[in-house]
Amino acid sequence: MSRKIFTLVSLIIVVAFALAACAPAMTAAPATQPPATQPPATSAPATEAPTATEAPAKTVTIEWWHITTVDPGKTLWQDMANEYMAAHPNVKINITILENEAFKTKLTTVMQGGTPPDIFQSWGGGVMNDQIAAGMLQDITPALDADGGAWRNTFAPGALAVYALDGKNYGVPWDMVEVAWWYNKDLFAKANIANPPTTWTELLADVKTLKAAGITPISLGEKDSWTGMHIWSYLATRICGQAGFLAAANRSGGSFTDPCFVEAGKDLKDLIDLKPFQDGFLGASHDVMQGTFGNGKAAMELSGQWAPGSEAGQAADKKGVANLGLFNFPAVEGGAGDVTDVMGGGNGFAIGKNAPPEAIDFVKYLTAPEQQKRVAASGGGIPVVKGGEAGLTDPNMIAVQNSFASAKYFQLYYDQYMPSAMGGIINDAVAKLYAGTSTPEQVAAEIEAGAVQTFGK
Repeated sequence: MSRKIFTLVSLIIVVAFALAACAPAMTAAPATQPPATQPPATSAPATEAPTATEAPAKTVTIEWWHITTVDPGKTLWQDMANEYMAAHPNVKINITILENEAFKTKLTTVMQGGTPPDIFQSWGGGVMNDQIAAGMLQDITPALDADGGAWRNTFAPGALAVYALDGKNYGVPWDMVEVAWWYNKDLFAKANIANPPTTWTELLADVKTLKAAGITPISLGEKDSWTGMHIWSYLATRICGQAGFLAAANRSGGSFTDPCFVEAGKDLKDLIDLKPFQDGFLGASHDVMQGTFGNGKAAMELSGQWAPGSEAGQAADKKGVANLGLFNFPAVEGGAGDVTDVMGGGNGFAIGKNAPPEAIDFVKYLTAPEQQKRVAASGGGIPVVKGGEAGLTDPNMIAVQNSFASAKYFQLYYDQYMPSAMGGIINDAVAKLYAGTSTPEQVAAEIEAGAVQTFGK
């Protein structure tokens, strides 16, 4: 079945996509075309009201849907809209704020009717790609590339690529998060480990060193199987690289039984065989995992940007690890991926097919460094443009921002990039590796069989 046919068939449920195991910023919920009739604006519309001798500028209405239902984000977005309208008197911005599930339901309805909002919340990935194939989004590449790529060059390239398909952008990010290894520097020092590992071989050696020092190396909550799946998918990212994953996920000549995916399972099994996790990890929840690490009972955990707050919340002293560090998922020797490649998710703005040039210009305003600083300073998100990081004050979030800003390849959570059903298939298959009931080859075969069933090929 071609992607377009698949898209048209699935569009009725297209917005019932899964959120990855990451929390969207600035919300209370945990945390995914015919050419425009006018070319996107490459410079700001008039910023002054027309004089008496000029014809009044035509009123332009922009429909903007977002899911930031709580402050500080809710008020901050409204303030930015008010500022833009004050500078552009002919522009009226109508804001519709919807809770996450209500947003997905309502967006499905308007997509079916062919009338998407001008600007709306997007997580990129497979759902966005389906919307593109259905002709619901506008190509904004000319606006990004105008003036020598002035707007494009402000973004972290890996984050911007999440909102692109076949080299064309149909949206932009405003906040991105990544999964990485958090570690307890004091426990590393106790085990005489001077620096965090940079290769998978070094990580396995550090696990042995920590165990020899009587320290549990890794906290894991495999009851919520997506936590353990993150290790497998990161290994696949390191070994297969971007091209290997896309070939399998897009069904374009690749398979989840390709050697790199089997190797990811073998490397994970090498870790599991060292028994690095706390007692009872198979029945432990994500919260227990966070509490184990937050109470200083394990040296590492693989988690997202939400980890420091969650660790503190689950810790007995409500403070968590005092001497906390972060390091990228290690490189795998001989792998096609780079150690700077990151996996995660985030929030962005997609542009509807009929959006006026002013809508694109307004998104340029929202993602300008000055506005990104305000988002960062409010605690509502991690900026994705150069200069926006100046608004961050939390050293942990600064570490996250520095990490993904250097990534050339940003791998969306697998269940955001692909249909939600694939997330469950991968989670369930990898969980059997932790339980010792499947081999790496069987895990890869189960995932591939699920992909064939999901995609029809």
